[in-house]
Amino acid sequence: MQRLRILTWHVHGSYLYALAHTGHDFLLPVKPGRPEGYLGRAGTFPWPATVREVAAEDVRRERFDLVLFQSRRNYLVDQFEILSPSQRRLPRVYVEHDPPREHPTDARHPVDDPDVLLVHVTAFNDLMWDSGRTPTRVIEHGVPPSPGVRYLGYVPRGVVVMNEIARRGRRAGLDLFLAASRTVPLDLFGMGSEAVGGHGPVPHDQVAPRIAERRFFFHPARYTSLGLAVCEAMMIGAPVVALATTEIATVVRDGVSGFVHTDPGVLVARMRELLADHGLARRLGEAARRHALERFDLGRFCRRWNRAFADAAGGLAPGASLTAGRVR
Repeated sequence: MQRLRILTWHVHGSYLYALAHTGHDFLLPVKPGRPEGYLGRAGTFPWPATVREVAAEDVRRERFDLVLFQSRRNYLVDQFEILSPSQRRLPRVYVEHDPPREHPTDARHPVDDPDVLLVHVTAFNDLMWDSGRTPTRVIEHGVPPSPGVRYLGYVPRGVVVMNEIARRGRRAGLDLFLAASRTVPLDLFGMGSEAVGGHGPVPHDQVAPRIAERRFFFHPARYTSLGLAVCEAMMIGAPVVALATTEIATVVRDGVSGFVHTDPGVLVARMRELLADHGLARRLGEAARRHALERFDLGRFCRRWNRAFADAAGGLAPGASLTAGRVR
């Protein structure tokens, strides 16, 4: 397809890094001090040359073909601050990274526009949001490979990878992590994790190796989107222990590729089983890896996004091509 120049914001670094593999040019606005959404080429990602920064005040003088919104603030505030009226009439796509927070079933999505394509990262999110007139499509995560990294599990501890778990509280399962860690050895990595005894943030290229060393991956979130760290753990062959809520219930098969349940006590018991039986952990992890290699394949992710970009940029009414979201 035609190579596009796409304006977007840095909202989730790992997701943006995956998008950078689609072959398009991405322009990231930045502001002094790099506030939320204006981080540019931040983090430890090996950003390609196709991802470049542009000062927010210069965006109106830039040429681009499409606007990709990645947060409510991008759509309701940022576009009116940095885009010209003509730029705001360009083809528009909004990627929704989260399930609704105000109400699990009755929350109306902030986008209510038949000319905007709303992309959900999980089918659960699409199910729960009331998207009104806005056409939707589901594009599941794609995970760039971690060359040479495979599950080892020789450290008899679990690992949790979650940013700002202290601030996010019950929604992210802070209480469940703290309760489990009293009886099961758990290591917590992520921004802000030091506040609750964690190890702090980890460079992007070190996340998979840290997971690979430990016996299992624990995802304590009650109500959140499918974390990319879960997908990365499965891709390297680590067994996952998680609450059977949101999209996780379709990703991890209980007793096959990990353990899922709605009773935290059951999950703690399963963690102990994995700590006692390295062979069981390996078997579950191999099943997890086989599933993840198909479901979160980066090539598949890029093909689906390129179809979405082509539909939006080509002026096709997004709702007329919803089946394109299922391209393999």
